[in-house]
Amino acid sequence: MADVVQYRLERMVNELDDLEERGLFSRREIAEIVKQRRKFEYRLKRPSPLKQDYMAYIEYEKQVDSLRRLRKKSIAREANKKMKKSVSDFAGVSRILDIYQLAVMRYKGDIDLWFRYLEFCRERRNGRMKKFPASILSVYDLTQTKLNVELKHAKKFANIHTEFYHAEGYFYCHTEAPVLAQVIRFHPKVPGVWIYAAAWEFDHNLNVMAARALMQSGLRVCPTSEDLWVEYLRMELTYLNKLKARKVALGEDEGTLINDHRNANEEQWKEENKDLFMSLDKERESRDVSNGLNEESKKKSDMFQEQGLIILRTIYSGAVEANPSSFSLRTQFFEILETINLAGSKEMQKEILSDIKRDFSAEPEYWDWLARLETIDPESTQETSTDIMPSQLQKAVQVYEEALKFLPSPVMFNLYTKFLMDAIVSGEKTQNSEPFNDFEPTVGSLSHLLMVYEKAETMGCLTEELVCQHISLNLQLGKLDEARKLAEKFCGGKFSGTVHLWLLRVSVEMKYITRKCPSPSRADLLSVFELLRSILTKVAISEADGLWLMALKFFSNHKQFFDKLVDISLVSLAKDGGSENGFCLSSAIVNFVLQKDGIQCARQMYKRFLSLPRPGLAVYKNCIELELNLAAMGDKECLTNVRKLFESALTTFDQDVNLWRDYYLMEIKMGTSETAAAVHWRARKKLKDAASLICPAQL
Repeated sequence: MADVVQYRLERMVNELDDLEERGLFSRREIAEIVKQRRKFEYRLKRPSPLKQDYMAYIEYEKQVDSLRRLRKKSIAREANKKMKKSVSDFAGVSRILDIYQLAVMRYKGDIDLWFRYLEFCRERRNGRMKKFPASILSVYDLTQTKLNVELKHAKKFANIHTEFYHAEGYFYCHTEAPVLAQVIRFHPKVPGVWIYAAAWEFDHNLNVMAARALMQSGLRVCPTSEDLWVEYLRMELTYLNKLKARKVALGEDEGTLINDHRNANEEQWKEENKDLFMSLDKERESRDVSNGLNEESKKKSDMFQEQGLIILRTIYSGAVEANPSSFSLRTQFFEILETINLAGSKEMQKEILSDIKRDFSAEPEYWDWLARLETIDPESTQETSTDIMPSQLQKAVQVYEEALKFLPSPVMFNLYTKFLMDAIVSGEKTQNSEPFNDFEPTVGSLSHLLMVYEKAETMGCLTEELVCQHISLNLQLGKLDEARKLAEKFCGGKFSGTVHLWLLRVSVEMKYITRKCPSPSRADLLSVFELLRSILTKVAISEADGLWLMALKFFSNHKQFFDKLVDISLVSLAKDGGSENGFCLSSAIVNFVLQKDGIQCARQMYKRFLSLPRPGLAVYKNCIELELNLAAMGDKECLTNVRKLFESALTTFDQDVNLWRDYYLMEIKMGTSETAAAVHWRARKKLKDAASLICPAQL
């Protein structure tokens, strides 16, 4: 190991000498760089180097190279001349690339590491990303005939240093170190790899043929990837639009494939109001000539539009054949079609809509998407518009009503109500009105939303979520009596075991009795308590944490009812054997008692909980923390109580490493060296896992 590390360090001599000769780093700084690199190199030569070791080394080298570049610019600015490039300008980047290569070869399955490697190559414009059609895959299983074809095709790329060889029926191609080819070889089933490679070829290399070949290869390997199909369509349409833009720049064509409704509206206005403009005879003649030219350019434009439609139709049919059950794929194709100007795009939209309706009319998501589609203005010039016109809202509601006739289900009602709530919120934002001030029974109003909730109840499609939304809406509207009646009705029906609904009902009852009088009467308090007891005795503590906290807070100043709640909690905890999973009710009660009655009452309370069979570790830790806070202020009695609590907890949880560690740290901080050593010795003796033994040096 030492020989390999020393060899790698000796290879850095020329770079380090160059850094010192140029005055970029001092001799002391170079010695520190060598020291750090030696540490990192030894880490990488371990039997099992970690990913963090590679990333830390890369980050350090990036910082060194960044500092080198800053100092080089500063020296060049002071000398007022440009410094020539030397070995130190390339060595840093080359070393980072080598470390990345070692890392990805060690962790071939880490796709995030591969993408970091690719991004670094792209940012530094390094040649390791070079690719060409013959190396779409780094390994091809080819016959000798196909090998000759590939070799003949590859000779066109003479500017790339390439080596080809054939062995055992496989065809290998090597550039300097084609990272994209490597990541495709190791992760051919990851669609993002193909998309990244194609985007690099399309945007950086301007090689459309290679990008298309990559996309098609990816689709053959990952035919069910929606992202691949969508990005392939975007790439083809973008290329077609670039060809058209080139014609426009040369003056041979006009317009674009992208829909621009603003220009279309301007042209329509000019055509409708052409009588308002006065023109001379020469201008009329020139207009006739321009009309002739426009007809020719229109034919060329139609050629691009027809070609675009053919491409879209071909890719759409292939995507649907490969993913017949994908609803989101077809909607993405439809949305792309709306943004481009193709020949027969309206007919294609109708075809896609009919296909979606045929295959997904039994899915609630289809009806929700179709209704929301009615609220989108295709001629809007804004990229994102939240305004919904009344006519659009009316059409969307009609779609939802039709969906309820065809597919009455709780999911459909849930989507319907969510849409109406979104419409109401967006309307309030645009009108700057006060929330919930519209009571007219018009489409999209709150009254219409209430009607939808009532319709769901009539059709038997209510769910827990819809019921809670219905009650909450009445509360927000200020209809407290109506909300109270609804909560009482639903809690007594099929939703009697729903904790969230009971939480809502109890909060409604509390608002109702406090509205009548700020200080409720005993009868009102008793009614709320009986309501809480009826559900708290039936539901597990872990499921009713919100109810318990609400009850403790409400009755914190009413000792009689608070004590009854404590008794109910003791019975509930005794049923579970004293242990608590998740929510720690006993700790919450102790904290309430501590704030209200002081430490003595809190101690009495937590002793009651600790007397239960097998109390949970959470209550022990809460009591220990409580006593530690007081012991920190010099109370020796609290320190004794802390030790008793630790000893009591360790009788049950003697294999908990964190508990032993906390005990040991407490003795170091507040006890003596003898007590700390005794705890450490006991921990090593008790713990079964040798790897978890507590070492004083680690603490």
